[in-house]
Amino acid sequence: MINKGIFVKASMIILILACHLFTSCKSTKIGSNKTSEKPNIVLFFVDDMGWQDTSLPFWDRKTPYNDIYRTPNMERLAKEGIKFTQAYATPVCSPTRVSLMTGMNAARHRVTNWTLHKDVLKPQEINHKKLTFPDWNVNGLSPVAGINHSVFATPLPQVLHDSGYYTIHAGKAHFGAIGTPGEDPINLGFDVNIAGHAAGAPQSYLGTENFGNGMDDKKVWAVPGLEKYHGKDIFLTDALTREALLSIDTAVQDKKPFFLYMAHYAIHTPLYADKKYVQKYLDAGLDPKEAKYASMIEGMDKSLGDIMDHLAENDLVDNTIILFMSDNGGLSAHARAGVPHTHNAPLNSGKGSAYEGGIREPMIVKWPGVTQSNSETDEMVIIEDFYPTIIEMAGIRQPNIQQTIDGISFVPMLEQSYQKPSELRPLFWHFPNHWGPSGPGIGASSSVRYGDFKYLYYHLDERKELFNIAEDIGETKNLIDENPEKAKALEKILSDYLRKVDAQFPINKETGKKTPFPDESVNS
Repeated sequence: MINKGIFVKASMIILILACHLFTSCKSTKIGSNKTSEKPNIVLFFVDDMGWQDTSLPFWDRKTPYNDIYRTPNMERLAKEGIKFTQAYATPVCSPTRVSLMTGMNAARHRVTNWTLHKDVLKPQEINHKKLTFPDWNVNGLSPVAGINHSVFATPLPQVLHDSGYYTIHAGKAHFGAIGTPGEDPINLGFDVNIAGHAAGAPQSYLGTENFGNGMDDKKVWAVPGLEKYHGKDIFLTDALTREALLSIDTAVQDKKPFFLYMAHYAIHTPLYADKKYVQKYLDAGLDPKEAKYASMIEGMDKSLGDIMDHLAENDLVDNTIILFMSDNGGLSAHARAGVPHTHNAPLNSGKGSAYEGGIREPMIVKWPGVTQSNSETDEMVIIEDFYPTIIEMAGIRQPNIQQTIDGISFVPMLEQSYQKPSELRPLFWHFPNHWGPSGPGIGASSSVRYGDFKYLYYHLDERKELFNIAEDIGETKNLIDENPEKAKALEKILSDYLRKVDAQFPINKETGKKTPFPDESVNS
């Protein structure tokens, strides 16, 4: 005879197990994927955003520029995570984006300038009066071997996709030239591509202008794939955010961890007024160009807030990492109101420059359960560090990667128990190219940051500079003659690295000779 007590207990156990398996006995939010072992990862990447294009200070004090802009959601994210005050990218966009996607320094991957047309140097490089520029990788990143003038590497989204992530690209791509595999983010391991293509800027930010589509002479810059918003009164930043949130919903409904690369076209030129925000800046007395710029910054910040709100509404906060970063320093050489090269002061110069204004970025990381709320670090990181960091965050061990990785994971820096290493780490920049505009620190150059000091070497005239960044953040006093021993030490560190990666250099048209390594130059 069956024992009724045992039968009842067994039935209850089965019922409890069923509830755990199917979650039908417990009310849950539809979007929740908290049961996923892997964290969701959002990389919020802004275009041309300077170190001070925010109300959140990344220095030991607020600056006048921090008082101009309104970025409450950056402030909100920083209060929930850790702020990096010495985060670096490259002076221009494509080198940064390729370093991000490969973990390689620009000197190694050789995508050292911005990409667009296949197999073609920039007109400003072809027509340069004094330098012949090297045959750099104008075609950008390639996920397959054998593409001329490109770097073959395993892209970060491919590594994440192969590990089970639903990978979402939203916004600016600018990884590869037109007609090459790297042009399409789908070829790089993204499951979804929202509006990404070869161009690095939009023709228009307005849905009422179809984001530039229909202008035959400008079609290379027209933003693709947002036809549902054509003719509508919507700003590009908002349209991208809406589509990104829809893709997040798809991922969580499929119970997959997601990687969202939210790569806004903003705040890159052309400067457009986001009418939701611009009037307050005009009323405050800003020049119309600067009011447009400020409105684009606030709209970008609103996108960050919308994503954070969406995560909260769908019970995803505790299992989602958010990283905030920009691709190069703030624009200052052209298109802005006021005096050029001053829009990032006290940092010197801006986008395109080897000075701090061209390479130092606003960076924030929030990792629930790991980062300490409202904390900050002055540890130095550089853009190629994001590749090994995100792979480590995702819990991926020994991924099958084609390329040599220069970046170092900054995961230990996020932990409260982190202790600074005893050995200093050098950071390297190499730009054997011509960007276009002229200005302080703009031009073909190589440089290294080592501890408090930064050494710069210019390819055209072999001129050298040394600055103590800790004491002179504006790079106003060249110490090359005052401290020759330090200059020699950094010169050797830089030269040895450039030899190691077989870095390219331009040729001087007057002498017919290639620019020598820094420690071989006539000024050494």
